[in-house]
Amino acid sequence: MSFDTSTLYLFATMVAGMLGAMLLLFGKQENIAALKWWGTAYLLGASSVAIWTVGGARLGEPVLLALHALGFVACGMVWNASRVFHGRKPNWPGLLAGALAWTGMVLAVPSFNSAVRLIAGAVIVAVYAGLTASELWRERRRTMHKRWPTIVVPVMHGCVLALPILLGSLLRPHDETFASSIWVTAFSVELVLYAIGTVFVIFMLVSDRAVTVHKTAASVDSLSGMLNRRGFSEASNRVIDREAAAGRPVTVMIFDIDHFKGINDRFGHPAGDEILKLFSTVVMNSLRANDLSGRIGGEEFAALLACSLAEGVIVAERVREAFEGSNIRCEDGPVDTTVSIGVAGGPAGTELDVLLAAADTALYQAKRSGRNRVEAAEELPLSLENWRRKTAGRAAAQRQAPAAT
Repeated sequence: MSFDTSTLYLFATMVAGMLGAMLLLFGKQENIAALKWWGTAYLLGASSVAIWTVGGARLGEPVLLALHALGFVACGMVWNASRVFHGRKPNWPGLLAGALAWTGMVLAVPSFNSAVRLIAGAVIVAVYAGLTASELWRERRRTMHKRWPTIVVPVMHGCVLALPILLGSLLRPHDETFASSIWVTAFSVELVLYAIGTVFVIFMLVSDRAVTVHKTAASVDSLSGMLNRRGFSEASNRVIDREAAAGRPVTVMIFDIDHFKGINDRFGHPAGDEILKLFSTVVMNSLRANDLSGRIGGEEFAALLACSLAEGVIVAERVREAFEGSNIRCEDGPVDTTVSIGVAGGPAGTELDVLLAAADTALYQAKRSGRNRVEAAEELPLSLENWRRKTAGRAAAQRQAPAAT
C-alpha cells in the first residue's frame, strides 16, 4: 500500500491549520500568551507547508528557501511557547537560529541534493523538539504521572525526526530517490500525529494550570497572600500527620492584632488593610520556610511550627518585637502596631483543634494581662466544646459585619 507524500503533507497542513486557529482563538479569549504563541506557530508552519506542497518547484528557489525558513521559525515558536507558558522570556536569537542556519547552509552550498537538505531540516526540527522537551522537563514539579506526556511527546518526535538523519547519512547518502522513499512517508504521517499530540499536551498543561489556580484561590487569603482558614487547616493536618509519624511535637500560635478596631475607626479601613498586610509580612519573614502561617479571621492569624513549645515561644517573641518595631505613621499620627500571641504545644499526634483551643486560651490570657505579650498554654483542654462555640460565634459575627456596613 502506497501513500502520496503531497497528499499527506496537505492533510497535515489542514490539521495543523485548524488546530492553530483553535489555539489562537482560545488564547485570545482566555488571554493566555503561550496559547497565542502556539496557535501562531501552527498557522505559520501550516501556511509554509501548504504553499510549498501546492506550488512545488514552480515557486522558484528563493521562495522555497523563504518557506522552509518560515517553517523553522514556527518550530522555534513552539519551543518559545513552552518558555512563555512557564513564565520565562522568549529566546529571540534561538527563535531565528534554525531559519538562519538553514538559509546559510543552502546559500553557502547550493549543490546539496534534496536528501541532504531533508536531513539538515530534520536535524533542526529535532533540535527544537529536544529544546521543547527540555523546557518542559525544567518544570517537572508536578507529579510525573501527570507530566510524563509533556516530556514523551516532543522526545518521540525528535527520535522519529532522527530516523531520516540516520538512514540518509549512513545507509543511503547519495540516493536521489531518498526524498520520496517510505521513510519520508512515515515522516509525513508522524507530523500529523505530532500536531495532534502536541495540542493534547498543550490543553493538558492549560487544564493543569487552571486547576492549580482555582485550588490556590480556594485556600489563600487574597488580602494577605497567606493561607486562609481552610487552607491553613488542611496544610496543618498534613504536617501534624507527618511529624507524628516521626514522633516529633508541633507548636501552634494564634496572633491577634491589638486594638485593630480602633485602627480602623481612627485611620480608616484602607489603613487597616495595610496593617494586616504588614503583619502578614512580619510573620512570614520571622518563620522558617517550612513553617505554616495563615489568616484565620479578621485580625487573627495562626502559625504551626514543627518544634517544641519552648522554641515556639522564642519565635512568637521575635514576631511580637518585629511588629512592635514597625513604627508606622499616618497623617493623623503614629499607628499602634502591637500584637498579642497565644502559644500551645503538644506531643506527637496532637490534633489541630486541640492545639488551637489551647493557644486561644493563652491568647485570651495575653489580652487580659495587658496585650503586646506572648503567653504559653499551661495545659491542653479537656473539652473543645466551649472553644468550638466561641469559634462559631466569631464566624457568625464576621459574616454579619459586611452586611451591617
